[in-house]
Amino acid sequence: MLNKTADRLVKKLEKARSQIGTIKERQFVRLLSAAGRVTFGKDSQSLIRFHDLLLFFRAFPPGPSVLRLAEKLLKTFEPRVKAVLAVGADADDFVPEEVVGIAGTVVEATFSYPMVCWLVQRHAKSISIQWDDYERETQRAVIWPRFFPLMEEDSLTEANVPYLHWLKVARGRHNELPWLVRQFQRLPGFPKETAEKEKAALYDSLEIMVRWDMSGSRASRTLSRKPVKDFYFHREPLIQRRQVSLAEELAKPRLPLNVLSSHEAEKTLDLVKEATGVRYRELYGTANADPAWVVRANPGRGVEIYFWGLPPEKRLPLRSYLAGFTVKNGVPINYVECISLFDWTEIGFNTFPAYRDGETAWIYAQTLRLLRQLHGTNAVSVYPYQIGDGNEEAISSGAFWFYRKMGFRSMQPELEKLARAEEKKVQANAKYRTPAAVLRRLSKANVVYELPEAERGAWDRFSMRNIGLAAQKRMAKHFDSDGEAMRKAAVAQLARQLHIDRRKINAREQTAFPGFAMVLTLVPDFSQWPADDKVAVRSIVAEKAARTELRYQRLLQQHGRLRKAFLKIGSKV
Repeated sequence: MLNKTADRLVKKLEKARSQIGTIKERQFVRLLSAAGRVTFGKDSQSLIRFHDLLLFFRAFPPGPSVLRLAEKLLKTFEPRVKAVLAVGADADDFVPEEVVGIAGTVVEATFSYPMVCWLVQRHAKSISIQWDDYERETQRAVIWPRFFPLMEEDSLTEANVPYLHWLKVARGRHNELPWLVRQFQRLPGFPKETAEKEKAALYDSLEIMVRWDMSGSRASRTLSRKPVKDFYFHREPLIQRRQVSLAEELAKPRLPLNVLSSHEAEKTLDLVKEATGVRYRELYGTANADPAWVVRANPGRGVEIYFWGLPPEKRLPLRSYLAGFTVKNGVPINYVECISLFDWTEIGFNTFPAYRDGETAWIYAQTLRLLRQLHGTNAVSVYPYQIGDGNEEAISSGAFWFYRKMGFRSMQPELEKLARAEEKKVQANAKYRTPAAVLRRLSKANVVYELPEAERGAWDRFSMRNIGLAAQKRMAKHFDSDGEAMRKAAVAQLARQLHIDRRKINAREQTAFPGFAMVLTLVPDFSQWPADDKVAVRSIVAEKAARTELRYQRLLQQHGRLRKAFLKIGSKV
């Protein structure tokens, strides 16, 4: 139910947000103070908008008075939420992805095994299991007898097994989710090198819905932030997309990097897991982050960008992986995922909805600047989902044009032709807006930004999936669809070709060797490659299992023959 007074004040604040740097700080203070005195009644929508405006002003404050007031109001937000719920507001208003995670509400999500193990370690008192409408009974019947002595007497013979009663009796005084997770952690019988992967597969198959209570939680997006010594205040208007030249930003000197201590790294990764988890967003690289290597760069304007990798046993077989996120004046505002191979990378970049009016283009440019510094890539590709394929939020926001105006082009010739036609329409009529149907067509292919030194179009038809499917065809044809037989044969063949005694390959390198072995069996002339090229391949494989994948990525870029082979296998003809 709309509260007209609250709605009017929130609209004034939304207008003021666009006027940062052009109106006086005291005007912001007056509006924030007035909104802070409002009783919202049942108007949860205005309350949510007010909440996100407070978060924006906390991250992008025009001055210290605004920052202090926004912080004060956010710290008292939980009672406001509970007040609107108490008078009849719909709790479901706080559930959508773009608003979830506010103090005083509940987050319900199916988290992966690594993520739920972390939750049990860090937030055990605020998590539980939501069993309503649970449908994975077959999986539960198969897996749970491992934890409950004599359950087979019930589960193998009865139609309606009271699983939750078994759980209640077995866990005793312990909370059910931490108890259940500990049973998975204790599971015996798996080989050491695959134990965690096997446990994760069993747990994930249960699809357990976790209920995470944000009451009094510093993990809520209302209160999530890191300590800051020096704040940046926006005395001038925020940087707009039209003011950002990606080429100029990428040409700037390297950013100074700090490698975090183990303590700082753990705290940073806790913050990003909280910030993404409460928003239903869980990246592989966040849940499986390697605390042994986390770096931070400060490009200015109160921005800190963090990147980290994966531990060797969790890495992708061939591509290099980086995950990251950004804080602005201590507030988490986005996350990023970068997957690289040779001189090419695919990037997923997502700014949280509350902050999308805040210098997104400039921050994106700094993220690419740091990515290039770490991975050395010169062709940056964006997934179709990011620009609208199956993502109506991206369609409505015109995400395609965000990237287009930054200098990206479509990797599909027909869609690039369509994009140029749309640009001409805009030039001819400033009021023209690309229809949603056209934006959906434009989103069907990756877009790419190529630096001047890039081989233009080299990666346009490439997909890692093509390499994977080529391996499947070989497996079906030569190994009777036996993947393990194919892997063993490929490893033996590559070891012979590189003159390696397989018994002397260290345990970490063993994780990287099979991936390259299976790809190189698809290269018909590999056995005739010059000796120097083969030695370089051995070095590349060894670096894949090093402390980080940075040197691995650099060595890949130096091996032109290997790059050509990968491109040939992975590109559509």
